[in-house]
Amino acid sequence: MIRPTLALLLAGLAIGGSLPRTASAAERPNVVLILTDDQGYGDLSCHGNAVLKTPHLDRLHGESVRLTDYHVDPTCSPTRAALYTGRYSTKTGVWHTIQGRSMMAPEEVTLAERLRDAGYRTGMIGKWHLGDNAPLRARDQGYDFAYTHGGGGVGQAPDYWGNDYFGDTYTWFSRSESNPEGTEELRSTEKYCTDEWFDAAEDFVDRNDPAKTGRPFFLTLATNAPHGPYRVPEEWSQPYRDAGVKGDQANFYGMIANIDARLGDFRARLDELGLTENTIFVFTTDNGTAAGHQNGGFNAGMRAAKGSEYDGGHRVPFFLHWPAGGFAEARDVDRLTAHVDVLPTVLSLCGVPVAGGEALDGRDLTPLLRDAEEANWPDRTLTVHSQRIEVPEKWRKSAVMTDRWRLVNRDELYDIEADPGQKSDVAADHPEIVEELRQAYEQWWASLEPAFDDPFAEDLVRIDLGPGPVELCAHDWHEPDNRPVPWSQAAIRKDPVSTGWWAVEAPQAGRYRFTLRDRPAAAEEDGAWQGSVSVSVEAKTSQSRGARTGSFSSPPVIILTLPEGPAKLSATFTEGDVTRGAYYVTVEAVEPLLTPDLSDVLPDD
Repeated sequence: MIRPTLALLLAGLAIGGSLPRTASAAERPNVVLILTDDQGYGDLSCHGNAVLKTPHLDRLHGESVRLTDYHVDPTCSPTRAALYTGRYSTKTGVWHTIQGRSMMAPEEVTLAERLRDAGYRTGMIGKWHLGDNAPLRARDQGYDFAYTHGGGGVGQAPDYWGNDYFGDTYTWFSRSESNPEGTEELRSTEKYCTDEWFDAAEDFVDRNDPAKTGRPFFLTLATNAPHGPYRVPEEWSQPYRDAGVKGDQANFYGMIANIDARLGDFRARLDELGLTENTIFVFTTDNGTAAGHQNGGFNAGMRAAKGSEYDGGHRVPFFLHWPAGGFAEARDVDRLTAHVDVLPTVLSLCGVPVAGGEALDGRDLTPLLRDAEEANWPDRTLTVHSQRIEVPEKWRKSAVMTDRWRLVNRDELYDIEADPGQKSDVAADHPEIVEELRQAYEQWWASLEPAFDDPFAEDLVRIDLGPGPVELCAHDWHEPDNRPVPWSQAAIRKDPVSTGWWAVEAPQAGRYRFTLRDRPAAAEEDGAWQGSVSVSVEAKTSQSRGARTGSFSSPPVIILTLPEGPAKLSATFTEGDVTRGAYYVTVEAVEPLLTPDLSDVLPDD
């Protein structure tokens, strides 16, 4: 039986066409975006991996349009920022996975915001990794439902203390027309993380079935697996150990096999609900493989892996399946495409106008998806880079790409058609191509308009301090000297001698309470401190600093008067001649300052 929404859809589709840009919400398809973490192009049996078994992804591959030259950034946060906004990630404030450079500017307009404004119900499950505080969270960027872990992975420093992939606690948020402010709570599970995410996805589509709500839905399901640490139930990893796969790679394969099985379950649930026909189902990943290439493992003939400027770092799978739209049979598109294309393409397929399209870096791929041979598709040049430092450096770990060429790190040139493994540098044979791609990079770099190293730059992404409580974590420290930042709970348990500062924004002048900790409040592991503690808040025209000395049996508190606006915030513990940062700081607005007198900046406690 054809659903009413599908009947309307089919009536509005011209043969081989797409939805009209004026399509109503009831006519529009649902959208499911599956984004796995650290799974490379070669980490699928349908791409030639003879060891790893992915039967459900293979089936999807056999029913989809596949982008075979699709590129993302070489690491996760930058890819997510570009994919969700249709803009190069560096423009959004994101080029690293820590150090405050994984936080996406709140002014960015995401795919979720655009679809929500078009009448979609929106949900984010799993890994967000673009900011854990207001105004940077998934709920602030267009998702009315969000069920997520903290930071860039389960067990990282902002995540709930003690999470280890099994029986964890995650943050659940839901907002509705009757509850516009939304409700947040911590929810604990006995399940393995990937199983929990897919169960939550099934629950989301059950609750948001358009037959019940009269509205389509957009769901982002972003697994943290197979990102390290490589933990998975033995039933998934043991078959690979039995096959001779060693160490972490066996667990890595097991994590992917588990994702594959749960993806099969999820697609079966869409079938049961009658949603498959009119759901745009996208599967992709966020960067090249992290462990599939180890021990001589299969990497689809590409050079290097996650984090690299070579194709193995950023060429990944992309499958799109939508029966009602004409995408239900296997077809390859081999033209150069990228993460920035996802937003304009999905909006086009959904019949949603691309407002502000002039600011996008991506292209609507619909003509290619429909008929790559007949599409009047102009050549293009795309750029990716892997910075992973506080202040980006020009040409650092960069790749300038066309359909045929790769200019790597300014001086290396590879003919990707003749040499997909990037083994032979042919720059000396093609100086004119080298110069052409260098000029393209120069224009791209200029388009970023970088103000990378100004702590008071207007476009620096900041954490809002009010009204609180706001939980700050060392994961988001800025550290201009690129010294180690304790981004994981494992690192923090070693109590490293490390410091940094947070980019923050005081929404109003007033008194703020700062509680300093070695561990988050949920850990209940803070020890006694004897020495001095301090908090320093440097604004553009003033500096507030408070310090206390003594023996602290509970987390010390300092209250400071702050001006309204942007600031650098640092908090330290000192014992003897050793000073290190407070890895966790809770900030709460005590009271607004109606007539600010910033001459008194001493602690008031």
